[in-house]
Amino acid sequence: MCGIVGYVGSRDAENVLLHGLRKLEYRGYDSAGVCTIRPDGRLEITKAAGRIDILAAKLAESPAPGKIGIGHTRWATHGPATDENAHPHIGGNDLLAVVHNGVIENYRSLKQRLESEGYCFRSSTDTEVIAHLIASCLENQLLAQAHQGPSAAEDHALFVTALEQALDQLQGAYGLAVVFQGAPDVVLAARRGSPLVVGVGDGEHFLASDASPLVGYTDKIVYLSDHEVAVVTAHSLRVIHREQGPVQHRVKVLDVEAHHSDRGKFAHYMLKEIFEQPESLENTMRGRLDEHAATAHFGGLNLSPQQLRRVSRILMTACGTSWHASLVGEYIIEELARLPVDVEYAS
Repeated sequence: MCGIVGYVGSRDAENVLLHGLRKLEYRGYDSAGVCTIRPDGRLEITKAAGRIDILAAKLAESPAPGKIGIGHTRWATHGPATDENAHPHIGGNDLLAVVHNGVIENYRSLKQRLESEGYCFRSSTDTEVIAHLIASCLENQLLAQAHQGPSAAEDHALFVTALEQALDQLQGAYGLAVVFQGAPDVVLAARRGSPLVVGVGDGEHFLASDASPLVGYTDKIVYLSDHEVAVVTAHSLRVIHREQGPVQHRVKVLDVEAHHSDRGKFAHYMLKEIFEQPESLENTMRGRLDEHAATAHFGGLNLSPQQLRRVSRILMTACGTSWHASLVGEYIIEELARLPVDVEYAS
C-alpha cells in the first residue's frame, strides 16, 4: 500500500518528508521519492528504487532545499520498481509534481490523448497521466489568458481549477498531492477512495495518507472526505467539495501514541503486527458485541435487521492480505449464514 507525505511551513521540508516516509514503512513499499521547491521556485526531485535508506543517501549527497514538499512510498502496480517509476512524477515541462495512491482505470486512453498533444512520458505508471493531465489543463488556462501568467492573487485559483478539471476526467481511486513550479507556498491535495489527512500546526501544515507521520509534529488533524480538494499553505487550510463548493472543515484531536507507529522491540513491522493481532481484534470488536442481548452492533452499515435478512448473496472485494482473509471469511460466512459468498480482487 503506497504512502503520501507533504509539508509546508518554516522547517526544512526534506527532513520532515524523510521522517514521514520512515513512519510509512510499515505499509510496505519498493521505491520512494520526494519533491521540494527550491528558494528560486524550481522543483527538486529525488527518488530511488529500494529502501528509504537509499533515498536518504542520495539526499545526503545532493540535498533538496526548500520549506515545502511532497513525498511518497510506492508499491508497484503499473510498471516495475525502478527510479523512473518511483513518485513524484512531473507534469509538463517541469510545471508541477504529483504523488498518488490508488489506481486510474482510464489511464490508457488519457495517455494516448496526451501523447497526441505532445506530452512525453518517462515512466510506465498511471500516475504520470495525472501529472500531465493537470499540466495540460493549467496550460490551457494560461493560453486562454493570452499567454499572460497568473498574478499572485490568482495563483491558487488557477491551480485549483486545473486540478478540478483534471479530476473530472479521471476514473478510479486516488489520494494525491500536487506542488507547482514557482509556487513555494501551496500544496494541493485531493481524495477519492484513498485516505488523506491534514495535520494542523503553528505556522505549518502537514499532509499524509494516514496519521502516523504526524505523530510528534501535531495532534490536530483534519480528515478529508471523498470528492474534496484541500488548498494547504503554511498559515491556512481551505477545503472545497467539488460539487458543493467550500466546506467548513473540522479539526479533531489526534489520539495516537508514538509507540503505535514505531517498530518498538520488534525487528520489523510485520512481526509487530503479528504480535498485535489479539489487541487489534479486541479493538475491532470493541463496542460491537452485546452479550446481554446476544447480538452485534454494526455501526455504519446502515441496514436494518429486516434488510439484512433479505440479503441473498455477499461479495467481498480486497487486495493482498485482506484478500487472503476474505478467502477464509468466505468459508466461515457460508457455513454460519448459509449464504453464497464470492471474493474478488478489488483492483
